[in-house]
Amino acid sequence: MNVGVFLGIIALMFIIELPDKTFVATIIMAARSRPSSVLIGGATALVTQMFLAVEAGRLLTLFPVNVKNLVVALFFLGGAAYLLFVPEKEEEERGEREGERGRSGSRWKEISTAFTVLFIGEMGDLTQIQAANLSAKTHQPLEVFLASSIALVAVTFVGVFGGQILVRKVPLSKIRLGGGLIFAGLGIYTLVRLVTG
Repeated sequence: MNVGVFLGIIALMFIIELPDKTFVATIIMAARSRPSSVLIGGATALVTQMFLAVEAGRLLTLFPVNVKNLVVALFFLGGAAYLLFVPEKEEEERGEREGERGRSGSRWKEISTAFTVLFIGEMGDLTQIQAANLSAKTHQPLEVFLASSIALVAVTFVGVFGGQILVRKVPLSKIRLGGGLIFAGLGIYTLVRLVTG
């Protein structure tokens, strides 16, 4: 995998994780707990999820190429539809509900709560699906794992230390629109290649 693709995966995963409920939950937990505890627990949860996602993507590579490409295209288009048509208000409310579970206590409790809330919140989430998708498409599971993990740890860092400022400067609706358009483009491109290839 070349450096451009690696950086592209980081950027893509960063953009689609920003408007997510786990980002909102991270902001809320960091306001009620030690930020370092939320960062450690949240980052560990998301890296674990990326490992599981990449392993699922490796299973997709066992399918015939046309079937795999169709699944990949549908994942991209499904991700685009989710980002473009599910209102960000709904994501914010879910994030607030999940963040409420992360109230402060001992450091270990804060870390384990952040891990649990974000691990469960990310289960079957768009970034997890897209990491599996990218792993199957590129046949580079280690690189996808590293790029996706870097992106999600960065989003966790932003959520813990700058989430309130970011959300005031860039509306979640614009972040979701950008991610949705990128996914739609990738899905259409994959379908066109499937049909013409």
